[in-house]
Amino acid sequence: MVYHGKVKNGVVVFEKGAGLPDGTDVRIEPFARDEGVAVEGPTLAEQFANVIGTVPDLPSDMAAQHDHYLHGAPKR
Repeated sequence: MVYHGKVKNGVVVFEKGAGLPDGTDVRIEPFARDEGVAVEGPTLAEQFANVIGTVPDLPSDMAAQHDHYLHGAPKR
């Protein structure tokens, strides 16, 4: 089972409902909150710029209807 909490004044304070009795052994694994993904390097569009739009004879609605063309699903 996983319990969540925060460190306050050097003591781990669990969210309400943890219900752990005094003396319970626990393992604390600090983790960093994801503050957003740092983008480094070129985007996918930049990486594939040399091939985007180079396939001949695709239907004009390929992007919107790819499930139809690839898997035979009804058009939306």
